[in-house]
Amino acid sequence: MTKTPDFTKVFQDVLASFPVDGAALQNAFKTQAAFGEKFTKVALEAAEKSTEISSKWTKDTLAKLSDISKAKTEPADYTKAFSDYASASAELAAENLAAFAEVAKKVQMETVELLLAAGKEVSEDATAAVKKATSEVTSVAKKAAAATK
Repeated sequence: MTKTPDFTKVFQDVLASFPVDGAALQNAFKTQAAFGEKFTKVALEAAEKSTEISSKWTKDTLAKLSDISKAKTEPADYTKAFSDYASASAELAAENLAAFAEVAKKVQMETVELLLAAGKEVSEDATAAVKKATSEVTSVAKKAAAATK
């Protein structure tokens, strides 16, 4: 029977001829971690602000409810209290929804800025890596051409 050839050495030689820049991988990881931190900061700030808005809205609503829960002497006073509560609730809703919209707009703007910065940095890193790889491959090719002469 024939013996199956061992390609281990061939593959090792092929992989060794394609150098991997560990520093580039480390820089890519650091860049990704930094952007992850920035995105997390944006999300946490938005969550904090949204919680503040919700809490304030709840407190204001409860304060308005305490006004209508007070005993009145005239039946017409109850109608006026409910009407005032409905108006105040609509006004609170409009104010708080506008505040939530501002938070969302800020998050959107910051996210787009981060994505643009990330794209620019990744593009610069990729360009530098390609230039370095091209020069290394050219160097290896020149050496190989010189060795065959």
